[in-house]
Amino acid sequence: MTVVDKAPPAPVRPAAPREPRITDEHGRRVRVWELALRYLLLLGVLALTVGPFLWQLSTSLKGPTEDIFSSPPRFLPADPTLHNYERVADTIPVWDYALNSLKVAAANVVTNCVGAALAGYALARLRYRGRTAATLAFILAMLVPVEGIIIAQFTTMRDLGLNNTLIGVVLPSCVSALNVLLMRNAFLNLPYEIEEAAFVDGANVWQRFLRVAVPSVKGTLAVVAIFAFMGAWDDFLWPLIVLSDPSKFTLTIGLNYLHGTFANDERLVAAGTIIAVAPLIALFACLQRYFFRGVGEGAVKG
Repeated sequence: MTVVDKAPPAPVRPAAPREPRITDEHGRRVRVWELALRYLLLLGVLALTVGPFLWQLSTSLKGPTEDIFSSPPRFLPADPTLHNYERVADTIPVWDYALNSLKVAAANVVTNCVGAALAGYALARLRYRGRTAATLAFILAMLVPVEGIIIAQFTTMRDLGLNNTLIGVVLPSCVSALNVLLMRNAFLNLPYEIEEAAFVDGANVWQRFLRVAVPSVKGTLAVVAIFAFMGAWDDFLWPLIVLSDPSKFTLTIGLNYLHGTFANDERLVAAGTIIAVAPLIALFACLQRYFFRGVGEGAVKG
């Protein structure tokens, strides 16, 4: 028997436990302090964006005997009540105003989705003289402030006889330049081979647009719908100028009466604010899956 045979086997030492490795989406290592800093920044942004909404919601649920200016502030009402929302409905016809806003917002969504999709497809896929100039015109239209053209819009609506009508509220923003460019970039990201195959099968332009292109950019259409709804629902300046009949006021104008006549009743103002914000939250909750997918579809190419 050799020496090697007589030697006992070397003991196997257990491997030292490895520290957990934290990486980002590209596989690069992230230090713990960097990760903590990111979360602190996210919490700060969350507090700045969600904090005012939570404060308004808390104020709208507090009763008349509860102090809303306590220090430190209390977000949870001691005795929650919905009486403030009933008072809003008793003070102004809030549901009639909300219905008018819903009509304007729904019309704005339909016109923007249809018009932006048609214009974006024409800019991205069709070949014609002046296509680059048309794209540049949409880009320049985004640089013009609304206040600079609002007088021209008002005179145009007056000449058309659309003053003091909901159609006059919808018409100037029925197709947004931003939405057209979003749809253009979404259509540009589609492979040409898909439409070429449809063309070989005998599909015309409208069939390729409706059956091939549009179903492929549903996410961007959701983004356009959300932007159009938010823009019409939150608009205050243009409806204030073009409308004069109180029965046709939108919700943003109607809630202004709460700020003017009842400026000292913050609970009433907070309840009206929550009524105005709730539809936007519901819309985004329903379309958020398509929204985040559509942001990538309509992103500007580098």
